[in-house]
Amino acid sequence: MTPTWRTTSLTLITCAALWLPGPACTAAAAKPAAVAAQVKPPKLVVVMVIDGLPSEQVQRYRDQFGPGGLRRLLEQGASFTDAHQAHGITVTAVGHSAVLTGAYPYRHGIIGNNWIAADGRNVYCTEDTRYHYVGEATDEHDGTSPANLRVDTLGDQLRYATGNRSKVVTVSGKDRGAILLAGKTGTAYMYMDKTGDFATSTYYMDSYPAWAERFRAAKPQDRYYAKSWTPLLADSAYADDAPYPEATTANPNRFPFTFYSESGAPAADYYARLKTSPAIDELTLEFAEAAVDGEHLGSNPTGATDLLGVSLSGHDYVNHAYGPESRMSHDHLQQIDRRIARFFAFLDKRVGMDNVLVVLTADHGFANTAEFASTQHADALRVNPKTLLEQLDGALAKRFGGAKLVKTSLLPDVHLDDAEIERRGLARADVENAAAHFLLAQPGISEVFTRTQLEQGVAAKSRLGTLMQRAWNRTLSGDLLVVTTPYTIFGSGTSGASHGTPWQYDTSVPLVVMGPRWIRPGEQAGYAEVVDIAPTLAQVLHVRRPAGSEGRVLTEALR
Repeated sequence: MTPTWRTTSLTLITCAALWLPGPACTAAAAKPAAVAAQVKPPKLVVVMVIDGLPSEQVQRYRDQFGPGGLRRLLEQGASFTDAHQAHGITVTAVGHSAVLTGAYPYRHGIIGNNWIAADGRNVYCTEDTRYHYVGEATDEHDGTSPANLRVDTLGDQLRYATGNRSKVVTVSGKDRGAILLAGKTGTAYMYMDKTGDFATSTYYMDSYPAWAERFRAAKPQDRYYAKSWTPLLADSAYADDAPYPEATTANPNRFPFTFYSESGAPAADYYARLKTSPAIDELTLEFAEAAVDGEHLGSNPTGATDLLGVSLSGHDYVNHAYGPESRMSHDHLQQIDRRIARFFAFLDKRVGMDNVLVVLTADHGFANTAEFASTQHADALRVNPKTLLEQLDGALAKRFGGAKLVKTSLLPDVHLDDAEIERRGLARADVENAAAHFLLAQPGISEVFTRTQLEQGVAAKSRLGTLMQRAWNRTLSGDLLVVTTPYTIFGSGTSGASHGTPWQYDTSVPLVVMGPRWIRPGEQAGYAEVVDIAPTLAQVLHVRRPAGSEGRVLTEALR
């Protein structure tokens, strides 16, 4: 849909050029506005995030997708092939926060999955000890509320615009995946590792609605016990993947990937195993379908638009264990595709896909395992964070007379000891520069940005620096931001893959928008960012943008 302001502006210019009389010009201007008003907002907006899905996997495997899932999105939607999570610390919490806030980390306040507070505490992104899970055990750092999210979301604006008549429901295999999509006023449900149930917290409600109670009581998670995940396609379909079985992972599971418990019956270890498989995504979508029926999403009796957020977590777990180059990752995406097709068929029956607008993206991409990248002649390493920081502390002590100047670290953030620097009368910039100089001389380190650089904004002189500047929050982040060389990862392990850098493989994600009444289908080669999703949905829904939104409206995709 062409935005009304653009149509009206064009009409006014035409009237002025033709010297039309006032009433005639007014009538001419009113007509396009009336036509625009006939295109009603969707009954349901579905925002899907596939955790850890690199854009390149969508393109590489697209010919193998079935007709009703990802291929349907790519063919019937607007697909942005150069879309990015445009910040430097590309992890789950940060990426999910960007989707519906339209904001970068420096503004929305979620600077990592975890970070170090001023008092030295390790803070989990969605922890809030004022609340607990409903009917489930709650550990100290479990995610229970969006209190750490400093801005509102598209869902919050939708509810504001409709006097809270719109419903916003989100579901994910991870607490941060659900909570950060739900915003301040939506309702989040998340998978429980120990029981396999989907739960919410007392931030949202004190007891479950009847439909959620029925879903939990049915125990659908138990049906996978003693069953196996086997490849969907013929062996020849996986010929271009990394050699199988992967030599770069210590994970003992291979196809057939068997679901079991050491106790011989469904238990916590079994429910945890379901996460590294298609099972977690199937369960998530089944719960989403139950929510559509139970909350009447898309058939709101008030006529208000509803929003359903679905974050599929399994692909991230699979990629961490085996790498995105693996047969496991390849097949997992095919399994997701088929299950999404069934989800769309369900929505078609319940709501009618002509009444639904779908957005699909990812929270981050993925690096290949360092060992596989090395076979491609990349200088890929595994850098042990503990060793690196001990060496840094020793180097600074030698340079500054025995002072212990590294307070703590959660890479890529390093926190210096302000009190010790002041006590010894040292210049902060001198300590920062000495630390950066040492780190840059270490194998696997590409860039180091200091607090002084970031406070002055001088880091943003390159694409990489701009992304790191956006990732840094003055009051929450550390004094150094450390960037690895491409395909190098921080970790003490010897296998598996990771993400979290500003390099292209971590920032490049799919971004597809589908909805026949509002979206013009076709491949879009222009640059786009995940922060563009929120303002684009606000435009379609005729609601105010989230307060911290800095993205643009993807006008090239709108009818």
